[in-house]
Amino acid sequence: MRVKQCPECGDKIVGRTDKKFCSDGCRNTFNNRINKDQKNLIRNVNNRLRKNWRILEQLNPQQKTKKPRAQLVALGFDFRYFTSIYNTKSGNTYFFVYNQGYLALENDFFALVKRE
Repeated sequence: MRVKQCPECGDKIVGRTDKKFCSDGCRNTFNNRINKDQKNLIRNVNNRLRKNWRILEQLNPQQKTKKPRAQLVALGFDFRYFTSIYNTKSGNTYFFVYNQGYLALENDFFALVKRE
């Protein structure tokens, strides 16, 4: 019978025949190392979305308002990150960060809306 070795640390695996790691710690370390790049990308995108949402929430307490682009940018809003797009029948395009949306208006202003 062949002795199985832990792919993370090389120790002998004791226990069930289908066991792949010697311990939970080795399993976690192995999987964290394998998924590190993907997790960083996802974490960074989620942080960006969360920051954009907080900015829209802060600037739009009454659920509908109008703000200049410069104010959003000054607070760190990043227009590249949003969760959905809504096109109206009249041809307007709203960008949403979860339930907070914005629509580009004339003269570098934005209409901020909240979807219930």
